[in-house]
Amino acid sequence: MPYADALALQQTLVADRGAGRTGDALLLVEHPHVLTLGVRGKRSHILATPDVLDARGIDVHETGRGGDVTYHGPGQVVGYPILDLRPDRLDVHRYMRDIEEVLIRTAADYGIDASRVKGLTGVWVGREKLAAIGVRIARWITSHGFALNVTTDLDYFALIVPCGIADRGVTSLARLLGRRLDRREVEDRVVSHFCHVFERTESPERAAHPLPG
Repeated sequence: MPYADALALQQTLVADRGAGRTGDALLLVEHPHVLTLGVRGKRSHILATPDVLDARGIDVHETGRGGDVTYHGPGQVVGYPILDLRPDRLDVHRYMRDIEEVLIRTAADYGIDASRVKGLTGVWVGREKLAAIGVRIARWITSHGFALNVTTDLDYFALIVPCGIADRGVTSLARLLGRRLDRREVEDRVVSHFCHVFERTESPERAAHPLPG
């Protein structure tokens, strides 16, 4: 799904969730090559020139999420939780740590010892980031979310300073395991852990393409 379409869908669902027209949702998507900038993102952290980005078909979008610059592309599982944190989860720090916990448990399913790094958001294996997190919370309704590198071509991260952190690397499940993975299987594990950590029940109507219209 193109990034702009996913952003528009999130905005619609956030409005619907805030008005009570729909329940909580977790969108799982895969984007074509794109760079996104958070509200505090620095253009200087995009190392490639506009000509190089154009030649490689890479769009750049400014977003309303937290964090700096990141890359999205094929081989990532990108998750956008649309949750109402009221009444009992009104804690931004807890929300971020809970998302990390979902991804740490997912990595553990594959025998990977992922963890947190004090002072840095995201999920790490050693000095390499396995999953990036950047969220927006407005009136306690969440949007944006996380990007888990599954079979991502990590060379694209050389175009940026990932999340504005120059002295650490980026990795993927495929790189750590030395093999390809089934995306749907990874998504299923993410959903299972998400429901457990956030105390939600998976809808029996879950669809591969839950888009309006």
